[in-house]
Amino acid sequence: MSDKRPHILFVDDDPRAGELMLRFSEGADYRCSVYQDPVEALDAYKRDGAAMIVSDLSMPQMSGTELLAQVRALDSEIPFVIITGYSSVDNAIEALRLGANDFIKKPFDMDELRLLIEKTLSHEKMVQENRLLKRQIKDEQQRYQMTGSAPAIRQVYKIIDKIADVRCNVIIEGESGTGKELAARAIHRQSQFADRPFIVIDCGAITDTLLESELFGHEKGAFTGAMQAKRGLLETASGGSVFLDEIGNISDAMQTKLLRVVQEQQVVRVGGVTPIDIDVRFIVATNQDLEKMVEQGNFRADLYHRLNVVKIRMPALAERREDIPALVQNFINEFAERYHRDVSGFDAESMQKLMQYDWPGNIRELRNLVERYVALAEASELTLEETLYVPEQRSDMFSDAPSMVELERRYIMFLLDKYDGNREQMASTLGINKSTLWRKLKQYGVIA
Repeated sequence: MSDKRPHILFVDDDPRAGELMLRFSEGADYRCSVYQDPVEALDAYKRDGAAMIVSDLSMPQMSGTELLAQVRALDSEIPFVIITGYSSVDNAIEALRLGANDFIKKPFDMDELRLLIEKTLSHEKMVQENRLLKRQIKDEQQRYQMTGSAPAIRQVYKIIDKIADVRCNVIIEGESGTGKELAARAIHRQSQFADRPFIVIDCGAITDTLLESELFGHEKGAFTGAMQAKRGLLETASGGSVFLDEIGNISDAMQTKLLRVVQEQQVVRVGGVTPIDIDVRFIVATNQDLEKMVEQGNFRADLYHRLNVVKIRMPALAERREDIPALVQNFINEFAERYHRDVSGFDAESMQKLMQYDWPGNIRELRNLVERYVALAEASELTLEETLYVPEQRSDMFSDAPSMVELERRYIMFLLDKYDGNREQMASTLGINKSTLWRKLKQYGVIA
């Protein structure tokens, strides 16, 4: 079995130093090869590589700084430690300037050198792990088109990977603005049928009559204005995926019609009688608790169970605050390019406020805020000029421990007053569309 321990090259023209090094390396967490000739050591490094090099500074064949220069030309990152005498400290400092990681002065005991080696290897391991993590995060961003590495969002990535090539139906739950559509697109994009259609339908923004025609299509003459037959979106999506957003808003009648389609994988166009076979994976999303709606009789249990093969819960932004700096930077980069602004980021105090804020509108609200600040930017560094309602500042909202529904109502009433009833500003701050806001205003009795 090959030795997996980190391999160190020890270079010193004094044979006694090499023997001592080998003796003290026995049983260590690293293995050591000793060379008296730096040229031989360099050849060995070129041939086999190493995790670290420890080299004397003064050697007749090649100085330690010359060896360092040769190694750095091959690898700018391998840890390199210089051994120097008291009279050569200035040379050791010069070696640091040229790229050495550290130096140790003679005379030294082997325990001192061992501790330096272990510290250097431990630091290098941490650096390598950080590089790996950054590459992994970058790969994840490219793969899922989502930003974040918090445990809650990593769980989403894990489920997406498991089900991407399984043509099962999926329910994505989560608050508005958490990125449910991004997750749906990631599921489709990672699948073997990624080249097939991905159709998005907002069930909350379309009336029942229009939704039926859009989903199922219609025959010529099916209704006034139907001058020719039209394929429905489910036919168009055949072979791929259809994403039904805000599925909890469709009527009982539409739920019944959709159930048959999900069960049979067939559609009948409006005004038609002939079933048309389709092959569609249904991905649906909602910011409501569908299971609770089933219990209350507001959503068909049989449709729910047909759709609920796999459930993904998108975490609220408040559950993944550690992702806020990366999200902010991504949005800054996006909008700085779009609006031709020289913007680097928010100042430290502003970023702290962004990290503390609860973000009821989630990522969409954060994105809207960053867009607004970048568009209006007059300096490279951005500073929040408005009060973000962090928990300490909104303690009155929480004093009686309200339910989530009541808390939402209070916040909407607060925004209604703040923006003098301007629904566009309210929807932007909440991170929802105006049709969803209209339904909530109606739900809370603000409008008839």
